Amino acid sequence: MGTPELISPRSPRVIAARRLAKRNFRGKERRFIAEGPQAVREAVAHRGGGEPTLVELFTTVEAAERYADIVEAARATGARVHHASDAVLAEVSQTVTPQGLLGVCRFLDSPFEEILRGRPKLVAVLAHVRDPGNAGTVLRCADAAGADAVVLTDASVDLYNPKAVRASVGSVFHLPVAVGVPVEEAVAGLTGAGLRVLAADGAGEDDLDAELDAGTMGGPTAWIFGNEAWGLPEETRSLADAVVRVPIHGKAESLNLATAAAVCLYGSARAQRAAGGCRSVTSS
Repeated sequence: MGTPELISPRSPRVIAARRLAKRNFRGKERRFIAEGPQAVREAVAHRGGGEPTLVELFTTVEAAERYADIVEAARATGARVHHASDAVLAEVSQTVTPQGLLGVCRFLDSPFEEILRGRPKLVAVLAHVRDPGNAGTVLRCADAAGADAVVLTDASVDLYNPKAVRASVGSVFHLPVAVGVPVEEAVAGLTGAGLRVLAADGAGEDDLDAELDAGTMGGPTAWIFGNEAWGLPEETRSLADAVVRVPIHGKAESLNLATAAAVCLYGSARAQRAAGGCRSVTSS
């Protein structure tokens, strides 16, 4: 590979990429950062609006050799590939130990109306979720459970926050995500599209096990998940068709947001797929 091409952190390309750590610059440029081989591989494969999602790839010499398939696939999409020094990657990266691959990607969120036109059967709505790591992890859970879409309300964290992107482990590239939707609009739209809207809350009157036993979970469903610390406000709970709690059978005080979301989403997924069987989480 030779000497790295971008040896100075003051390179204009490096400065432009580094600015994407800030939300206002991401919004202005409509670009975000995806770090690591898994995320970059998914970015290379993703296309939005007929265009490749990956715009630029920064790679160290070592990473370019180790992940030659990813680098060549990036070149094939027309992305600009820069061989960078470790210092350059450290300057742009938002992690303590960069993995040597860092992609600059186009925004990929979908219009909420487009998601509704797709007649989704399982949707995760993140309302008032402020922690980017939790948001990305819930997105990953939704992807794993086979959800059709995720909606981030206007009171939730930025989808393109580097921590959220990393926590999604590539799932941000797998399913449609709408952003900035007022929760009232989200509920109205999903209800109008024929989904039953359930609010997940530890103080819910309805029990998830009871819902599953009663056979009420098999239809199209949207789950609303709230803030990590104080859950869902009453005005949001009142919008839902039911407020459902995950039962605590042991002595744990509660479940964290991502764990509760995984339980709820997989409960719906299993109920919806009961007639046709369920893919094992260990299958390839």
